[in-house]
Amino acid sequence: MAHVADPHAEVPLTLDEAPPKVLGVLDQSAFWANLGMSLLGFAFALFMIDPLVSGTPLSVPAAITATVVGSLIGTAMVGLAAVPGAQTGRPAMVLLRGLFGAKLSYVPTLLNVIQMLGWGAFELWVIAKGAQAIFGTAVPYAVWVIVAGVLTVVLTIYPLGAIRLIRRVVTAGVIISTVWFAVVLVGEAPPVSGTWDAFVPAVDFVIALSISWVPVAADFARHSRSSGAAFGGAVIGYSLAQVACLVIGVYAVAIAGHQAVLADSTAVFAPFVAAPLGAFFFGILVLRETDQSFANNYSTTMSLQNLLPKVDRRILSVAIGVLTIGVALVVDVNSYGAFLSIIGAVFVPMFAVLTVDYFLLGGRARWNTADDAPSRWLMVVPWVLGFVTWWMLAAPPKVAWWAAIWNGAREAIGFTPQPWMSAALGAFVVSALVTWLIGLGSRR
Repeated sequence: MAHVADPHAEVPLTLDEAPPKVLGVLDQSAFWANLGMSLLGFAFALFMIDPLVSGTPLSVPAAITATVVGSLIGTAMVGLAAVPGAQTGRPAMVLLRGLFGAKLSYVPTLLNVIQMLGWGAFELWVIAKGAQAIFGTAVPYAVWVIVAGVLTVVLTIYPLGAIRLIRRVVTAGVIISTVWFAVVLVGEAPPVSGTWDAFVPAVDFVIALSISWVPVAADFARHSRSSGAAFGGAVIGYSLAQVACLVIGVYAVAIAGHQAVLADSTAVFAPFVAAPLGAFFFGILVLRETDQSFANNYSTTMSLQNLLPKVDRRILSVAIGVLTIGVALVVDVNSYGAFLSIIGAVFVPMFAVLTVDYFLLGGRARWNTADDAPSRWLMVVPWVLGFVTWWMLAAPPKVAWWAAIWNGAREAIGFTPQPWMSAALGAFVVSALVTWLIGLGSRR
């Protein structure tokens, strides 16, 4: 008789134990839908309207179209990244031992820890700012950050229990709140004039927003009952929620005023709170935001276990929670756009290498994910080439020395990126093609 996993089982404390396969498609769809509906999506819908922060906005139809296109591309990547986790039961960064080798996997692991700490800090920041938008500043920002950080750690101690709670209770409140704000804000938004000039950078922004979950998707999918449930849950849940979130955010920015949000990104919260019953429904979304910080904390823990496989994940979770709270108290939210660009430039090409090697070149059958897996230096080549391609095509970030490097590289070869060129898709294609060629050469 086949063994049936305990539906109330929890994540093992170390990597030595097999993960329980308890998450069905509804669990994962609800979980990913809650990750897609984020206050950060509202706060930074500005980057959808004005992805280059140039003061020349996209039209609302252009911004909505970019949201749909970018979400479909990005969530397809997230769904595919979840499949190896469901098939092998290994966390995301441990899977990279098979792609790069054990020691080389430490590089993307450390990069992922950095990005997850950044995301976690941004989430605590937005929870605190959202709470202050409702209750005012009588309670200091630092107090809200600490409260949200403590709740995050508690959820991370019981991660599968948190996912079950999200499916049973939280999702219904989020759906009702989302529908309410969609009806109210779309009806109140004034007409916004704009162009389609920055359409491709807007698509790249949405892809980067989605792709940030690629290196952590397997951390949750390893508990999936099937690879189909892992893929479908991520694609359906996240894409629908992210499109709804960003579209509502676009209208909220229109109501709050483009320049007002450009000066203070939290100004976008005002239309939500001012709406009829707005404080109540916005409060639900603020409380729900802790599932975002929970996911970041948990995936940071799983990443660190690639480096420290014998350490109890609960100890790591508490340490990460304390560090994230500290970062959130001093975070510079104005660096968010550049932060997303860096995430996309690192992880889009890495995902392309993983996809081709695992699904097309037989990696599923031959990957060695042991802690002594030999280094595969050739796989670093397409990853680096994809990273370079991204920055050759991307609009320069608001970091002078970094922009100077890539502007100089373009001038050296006489290359000028065109408005229709996508940094995300270009990086993916280059990395995927080079990986394929390396695979064919290795076989011969």
